[in-house]
Amino acid sequence: MYPTNTGSIRSTYKDAVLSIILVALVGIAKAQSGSLEGLTSTANVQKSEQSAEQSTEKAIAQYRQMLQEANPADLYVIKGESLWNSARGPKRRSLASCDLGLGPGVVKGAWAQMPRYFEDTQRVQDLESRILFCMQDIQGFNSVDLVAQDFNTPERLNISLLAVYVASESEGVPFNVPMSLPQEKEMYKIGKKLFFLRAGTHDFSCSTCHSETGRRIRLQDLPNLTTQDGAGGAYGSWPAYRISTGSIWTMQQRLSDCFRQQRFPKPIFASPATIALSVYMGFNANGSEASAPGLKR
Repeated sequence: MYPTNTGSIRSTYKDAVLSIILVALVGIAKAQSGSLEGLTSTANVQKSEQSAEQSTEKAIAQYRQMLQEANPADLYVIKGESLWNSARGPKRRSLASCDLGLGPGVVKGAWAQMPRYFEDTQRVQDLESRILFCMQDIQGFNSVDLVAQDFNTPERLNISLLAVYVASESEGVPFNVPMSLPQEKEMYKIGKKLFFLRAGTHDFSCSTCHSETGRRIRLQDLPNLTTQDGAGGAYGSWPAYRISTGSIWTMQQRLSDCFRQQRFPKPIFASPATIALSVYMGFNANGSEASAPGLKR
């Protein structure tokens, strides 16, 4: 059985997280202040700055590791698995026959090979759009109604829970997003174009934050999504539990929030544009191991 009092879980977890952050920040401050002692030359200043940066990165890494060891996402994986195997919808059927690309009912390793082209829909689909299709085709849900809903409505939350369960079944599996079919290659080209497209009131693009290695905002890395390591560590860790919201976010929700921060119009859930961006990131991650569900600030 999965826990039902998620509000209490979120509150307790956030208290623990604040304590961990405080410890990490104290360690960072000590590392930086200690590195400023004994400066007598420009060379010493540069050496000290480099040492402080390394100490800061080490403290941040320790902070993240402490959080990851108690990831609440594991609780949502259990709930997602229950939903996957439950008879639901107008047709009162489970998703046990849903084909995620490796055959009906095969979940293990499927997410590591998505997005991909599906013959039955004649479209390239990511994890959430494929789950949405199966919910309509197998269980009888109305996909148009689900797309129109907000991320926090009950059935859209269920899609997130299903996604985190499926993704968890690929943990440790190297990404192998296919790129052999014309439809997949076209979506990669569109995704790449969208990634570098500058627009909106602030002239932002995805690449503004995510095309250089080593960038960070406060304790949060800004991974370089144009590289295997950056895409693997970032794309490969969503769906994830977000501490700031106390909830599971999927890549679709992450992209929607990125659009908001860029002052772009809100994208339609499971739209070709969001799927194309996932194709671009997913293919760039090929060879890296999937690590979802992740844990984010």
